[in-house]
Amino acid sequence: MLRFAHPEYLYLLAVLPVILLAFIFMLMQKKKAFLRLGDTELLKQLSADSSAVKPWFKGALVSCGLALLITGLANPQIGTKLEEVKREGVDIIIALDISNSMKAEDIRPSRLERAKQAISRLIDQLENDRIGIIVFAGQAYVQLPITTDFGAAKLFLSTIDTDIIPTQGTDIGAAIDLSLKSFVGNDNKHKALVIITDGEDNEGNGLEAAKTAREDGVVIHTIGMGTENGAPIPVYKNGTQIDFVKDRNGSIVLSRLDQPTLEKISAEGKGIFVRASNSDDGLNAVLKEISKMDKKAFGTKVYTGYEDRFQYFITAGLILLLMEFFLSNRRSKWLERLNLFGEKK
Repeated sequence: MLRFAHPEYLYLLAVLPVILLAFIFMLMQKKKAFLRLGDTELLKQLSADSSAVKPWFKGALVSCGLALLITGLANPQIGTKLEEVKREGVDIIIALDISNSMKAEDIRPSRLERAKQAISRLIDQLENDRIGIIVFAGQAYVQLPITTDFGAAKLFLSTIDTDIIPTQGTDIGAAIDLSLKSFVGNDNKHKALVIITDGEDNEGNGLEAAKTAREDGVVIHTIGMGTENGAPIPVYKNGTQIDFVKDRNGSIVLSRLDQPTLEKISAEGKGIFVRASNSDDGLNAVLKEISKMDKKAFGTKVYTGYEDRFQYFITAGLILLLMEFFLSNRRSKWLERLNLFGEKK
């Protein structure tokens, strides 16, 4: 297992293309200045000992050397042992509504994007808990099974959009039923379900599913995304808004938060309801409630005994930079015989 002790240093790699472009520009300017000095054939004879390829080779050595030094600063580490570590935490499943109504922008930048930002911040605060993600609209699908891999959770979260489910609508009951099947183990006393939606339960079976979840010991929290006044649902094409969703009569459809339904579902699930706003996404309040729950012990496989490998990269980088320092721009007779650079004699 490979990881970096200081991954922030890897951002310095973005500077290398700038250095390379500056180096190429310098060589081009040098060539132009050389041609302005006088007769071309005479200048070639006077500079016969200069290599046209070596400057490019020296530039490549510097670039590779700096890349290796930067990688060394980030300190690559290799896990040498896979062990089962005992943790105590709560299993959390996030059920995220991705119906078209979640595109409404009464909560900026949109209900869905704000929800994804909130989930990302929640993942950052988790330590010993496990998390799973379910997406739902007219149907529900498992986006990410229960895991302790928070990096994978963020990766899967970034791919979520309204177009990954073909069946539109909002079936909260289906999301709850699938969540109950997705929890690991038979002991549901340490499991929490967080439903993030605008609450427009088209199928109307959310309360019945919440009752089943309560009987199984799963706590349900709901977060309402949207406002009571509602907002139109924008229609985008190639990243540009072209219209709003309209009904059969041609009137613009307003999507409103169904707060009473979400309050009933959270009450049935022994959890809390939080209404999200532009200033508060509500997940902090939910996370506070989850932290009060009894924790359960579970084992997870993790790599331990990480060993530093920065010395190899630092050494290789310094060797390349020293090679560049001692390598001259003059032609070498023995290299000329080998013709490594493919130069014309």
